[in-house]
Amino acid sequence: MQYIYLHGFASSPNSTKARDIGDRFTQIQKKLKIPDLNAGNFSQLTITRQIAQVAAKFSHDSTPVTLIGSSLGGLTAAHFAQEYLQVERLVLLAPAFGFLSHWLPKLGDEEVQRWQQEKYIMVYHYGEERSIPLSYDFVIDAAQYQKKLLQRPIPTLILHGKKDEVIPVEASRDFARSRPWVQLIELDSDHALGNVMEEIWQAIHLFCQLP
Repeated sequence: MQYIYLHGFASSPNSTKARDIGDRFTQIQKKLKIPDLNAGNFSQLTITRQIAQVAAKFSHDSTPVTLIGSSLGGLTAAHFAQEYLQVERLVLLAPAFGFLSHWLPKLGDEEVQRWQQEKYIMVYHYGEERSIPLSYDFVIDAAQYQKKLLQRPIPTLILHGKKDEVIPVEASRDFARSRPWVQLIELDSDHALGNVMEEIWQAIHLFCQLP
């Protein structure tokens, strides 16, 4: 089994969650691959590009894969698993289902229109600790990744904070409701899930049948 972790939007392989989970995999002598989904060019980020990047990480044999994805990385993992049957399990941490419907209203109509006209908007990148311009192509591309397309019955564990201020837990409840292969665990946390890493690891450990 190959394990791959996909970090969130405006994040990096050096994020707190990525490091924490990576360290725990090391402790049980398992390798967790954590690709940098910024690819050295956050400005041109799209979900399609992320999916292509993950595909490039795959062994060309039939090694089964468990994907662990955080936020936008969780959304990317879910769509990736539709196409790549090597993915046998998904662990999604506060997955960004309906990402645009939560994010764009916070920007406001005027700001979104300006972004569309000027092609770029400044976004604070937590991994880089600075603001970086992001192309409007991100929005155009993301609009095609609808959760109604996610129908492959792949064993899926979702961990979502009940106080999530970025992607409401209702998004995961709605996703799990019509998919009996999805197990949802709601945690007493926010989007970062920083205070429940031990609980998350125990759930991953059990779900992935790790040693």
